[in-house]
Amino acid sequence: MTINHQEIELIDSFEQIAVEIHPTAKEGSKAVAAEIAALIRQKQTAGEPCVLGLATGSTPKYLYAELVRLHKEEGLSFKNVVTFNLDEYYPIEPDALQSYNRFMKEQLFNHIDIPESQYHIPDGTLPKEKMKAYCEEYERKIEAAGGLDVQIPGIGNNGHIGFNEPGSSINSHTRLITLDNSTRLANAYDFPNMSQVPRLAITMGISTILKAKKVILLAWGSHKAKIVRRSVEGHSSDQVPASLLQQHPNTKFVIDEQAAHDLTRNKEPWLTGDCEWTPALIRKAVTGLALKLNKAILMLTDKDYNENGLNDW
Repeated sequence: MTINHQEIELIDSFEQIAVEIHPTAKEGSKAVAAEIAALIRQKQTAGEPCVLGLATGSTPKYLYAELVRLHKEEGLSFKNVVTFNLDEYYPIEPDALQSYNRFMKEQLFNHIDIPESQYHIPDGTLPKEKMKAYCEEYERKIEAAGGLDVQIPGIGNNGHIGFNEPGSSINSHTRLITLDNSTRLANAYDFPNMSQVPRLAITMGISTILKAKKVILLAWGSHKAKIVRRSVEGHSSDQVPASLLQQHPNTKFVIDEQAAHDLTRNKEPWLTGDCEWTPALIRKAVTGLALKLNKAILMLTDKDYNENGLNDW
């Protein structure tokens, strides 16, 4: 089956979110950077601010590198851009090695012409008793800026977006949240040891993310394949926070071929009613069916084939 590297329409009822697949993370990041650059320039022409919701971690690094290149080599200005970051560890100093404040400056802000007053990153230094009021003010600042034009989250292996862990309400707003141990373990490589990974974080809520005019979720690598499929093809549930993006009218996942591996269109394309049968695909389908039903290939029946979408070859 040939993968279309352009934006692909939903396939039957399997994919509930538009998915754009690129050969590599770098190519996917360049495509998203070009889309953001076009929006920034469009807003500049109209004399309007461009408001972006940004993420941290390894996922957006290529995106930020390409935006920096566009600024330095192609004259893309960020003077009309206003940004709000999704999250930050708590407590943490802004200049700590693991701070998302430091990350954003090193990866993006220090290399472009965005005014310092126009980027916003949650403050991980405030006392707890001030956090509720601070989070409410963060929400007001987003609204005062005109709302997010584009939100760019990544996705955790447990489906979290921002630091909205499984169980986060679709009505949640910016808040202080307790991190799952699985998230702390996944992020432990940034810290000397697991005990030093913060147990809390500040994060935009699911509701905050869903208010963005457009959401472009990025996911790279085979380790994201299972959660991408659950988010795109599974039921919309707060147990997989990214799946709640199914309820957003203008969302797409931009992923590489490895992260797309488990999508039905790739893993079981015959179920979509849109595949070209080749000897290799037939072997894959029959072998997969035998493993699924725990039967020997020669013991598979016409009923088995019919009930599993394999009755058209």
